Amino acid sequence: MGTRRAEPGARARQLVAAGRELLEEGGPEALSMRRLADRVGIRAPSIYKHLVDKEALETALVADGLREFAEECEAAVDGADDPLTALVGAYRAFAREHPHLYRLINDRPLPRDRLPPGLEARAAAPLVAAVGGDGDRARAAWAFAHGMVMLELTDRFPAGADLDAAWAAGIAALAR
Repeated sequence: MGTRRAEPGARARQLVAAGRELLEEGGPEALSMRRLADRVGIRAPSIYKHLVDKEALETALVADGLREFAEECEAAVDGADDPLTALVGAYRAFAREHPHLYRLINDRPLPRDRLPPGLEARAAAPLVAAVGGDGDRARAAWAFAHGMVMLELTDRFPAGADLDAAWAAGIAALAR
């Protein structure tokens, strides 16, 4: 089991921000320590003084992404008449606006032991609340939203498919 690391310093935050730019521009394949060094104007070996390896960079990006996702979901459900619809809309918007970050967070095992304490629970809390605190319904809603998002991001729906109607039908089924 890995160990939790202290909050990163200013140079590490700069590296993570530059890593986010690389990720958003070119996907996970664009995340290399050499490209990162070039982006911030330092020699690649200097990165390792601030981030122990590429996994540390990816973990920091996942943590930042989960924080951002949690904030957007919290804002979406705050005062919403229909929290489930609001939440699913925020989920879809986040994935569409940040497809590479979304996939970095969701396409591999979550590095739970290296994330800030409570972050995973914070990211899940708006969904759990939107379905009345039922963990099983929350997992079903997450599976629906994730599946729809992945099919949408990979352009798997037929041309002309009414995705908004499909999302609405799925939300309606979960709301019963």
